Amino acid sequence: MAGTQDLERWVNECAEMTRPDRVRWCDGSQAEYDQLVAEMLRDGTFIELNQRTHPGAYLHRSHPSDVARTEDLTFICTPEREQAGVTNNWMEPGEAKTMARGLFKDAMRGRTMYVVPYLMGTPASPFAKVGVELTDSPYVVANMRLMTRMGQVALDHLQKTGEFAPGLHSLGDLDPKRRFILHFPHERLVWSVGSGYGGNALLGKKCLALRLASWMAHEEGWMAEHMLILGLEDPRGEVTYVAAAFPSACGKTNLAMLIAPLSQAGYRVWTVGDDIAWMRIGPDGRLWAMNPEAGMFGVAPGTNDATNHNALAMTTHDAIFTNVAMTPEGEPWWEKLTATPPAGLIDWQGHPWDPSAGPAAHPNARFTASAAQCPSISPHWEDPQGVPISAILFGGRRAHVAPLVYQAFSWQHGVFVGATMASETTAAATGDVGIVRRDPMAMRPFCGYNMADYFGHWLEMGQRIPNPPQIFHVNWFRKGPDGSFLWPGYGENIRVLRWILDRVHGRATAISTAIGAIPSPESLDLTGLDLNPAKVNALLEIDAAEWQTEANDIGTFLNTFGSHLPPELRAEQAALIQRLG
Repeated sequence: MAGTQDLERWVNECAEMTRPDRVRWCDGSQAEYDQLVAEMLRDGTFIELNQRTHPGAYLHRSHPSDVARTEDLTFICTPEREQAGVTNNWMEPGEAKTMARGLFKDAMRGRTMYVVPYLMGTPASPFAKVGVELTDSPYVVANMRLMTRMGQVALDHLQKTGEFAPGLHSLGDLDPKRRFILHFPHERLVWSVGSGYGGNALLGKKCLALRLASWMAHEEGWMAEHMLILGLEDPRGEVTYVAAAFPSACGKTNLAMLIAPLSQAGYRVWTVGDDIAWMRIGPDGRLWAMNPEAGMFGVAPGTNDATNHNALAMTTHDAIFTNVAMTPEGEPWWEKLTATPPAGLIDWQGHPWDPSAGPAAHPNARFTASAAQCPSISPHWEDPQGVPISAILFGGRRAHVAPLVYQAFSWQHGVFVGATMASETTAAATGDVGIVRRDPMAMRPFCGYNMADYFGHWLEMGQRIPNPPQIFHVNWFRKGPDGSFLWPGYGENIRVLRWILDRVHGRATAISTAIGAIPSPESLDLTGLDLNPAKVNALLEIDAAEWQTEANDIGTFLNTFGSHLPPELRAEQAALIQRLG
């Protein structure tokens, strides 16, 4: 939509459909936020946490049926089914709107409709996009203030550009049978009803910044990716920027905020973003990436001082916690925060915790905090042009097959690596262990159009980038015969990043294999690690028989995309089989 007149007309149309008791335009101010918090504390939407140890921090408990993204109820609504592709649920736009209007009719009666103008990207950036979300959830408004640049700054940008992406959200009655997240890429429009959970309700995040933005990027010649952005500083003070895509449960946030055990040698990681990267070709011929978000919406369980000290530090004040447990002292708690659970916990549903009934915090419990609170935040995280990307990392959770790290032969080969990357399921995720799920570029749930055409866009971008980033694949999760992890992971991942940095700058040697280039024995700094030569060999081993099976499985996966699949990817699969001999 375009212009402030269109905005006012659209707000009025939505108000006529949803019938709120009042309409409130949000300005994004601290006073407004404080007032919303006070209202939510009064009605029980928020619970005040210990203000001495966690000043400005609050707890929210979701309805038990509304605790995660619902991929089966998320639709791409395009005129033709093939525009959505085989990885997306599809609904014809007219049918979707007719169905959704019935759910939105009078849905906000007795509630306030909040008009939330927000900006994805920094105000000075020519790449920033304006969204406007209409919602009846004050919890959503509070989170959007932390996650985006909200209020007048967005309206000012709208005045300059004349464009915004509209999003309508209502909690509805929270009935899972009446829950839908509908994307209309041709209209830059999102309708979401029946859920208050983050990705379903904070429409700037996955809905606009990935599903709609990936469509826009395809049309406009840029890239919207589910990637962290970090800067790796070397002993000379030179910072090399890396973007990385990992499926869930693969350590994405931990890597974005990594504290280097090699800091005494002069290495340091700077956080630019932990989840989303918008990337464009710069005038210097490099790919430049911007984090469009202003905050972080992280998974709490598993976060502790050892796994992610910086994430823990950023949530000690001015944070919103969702579905975590609470100690008798009013402090947030979740599994693995401490070695043993404290006595007297209140679980995520507000009951005294019974360990036999399940975890104290929901496995998908979250924290929301401003990115500016992250101790490792880069001084360049809000640069209008973004930062120049020298390397792109893909990674998954593989117990065997994939070595610790390897480098793609070319951009085209790297696209093949990203398009076919996979993770093995864990018991915590599905109850089944070791099931291979392919998640291309970690975008399978977030690509707003036909994923085969998305692969084609990656290949086309490679033709247009004069100085493209080098592409690598990493796997922190390889296991030995006894089932234990071979690599220590967490902070020690800096050693792999250092090899990648040295490869980008032509300083490290490598050995060419059938799947890509792996570190030569002397090029990977393992000083101080308890890794004998046999373990190192096991970490980097390329088993031809395993990879033959992998290559055949990749072929089956590629077949699912039909005639839209770029022939270059089929050629890369054939070349892999040939190299394996």
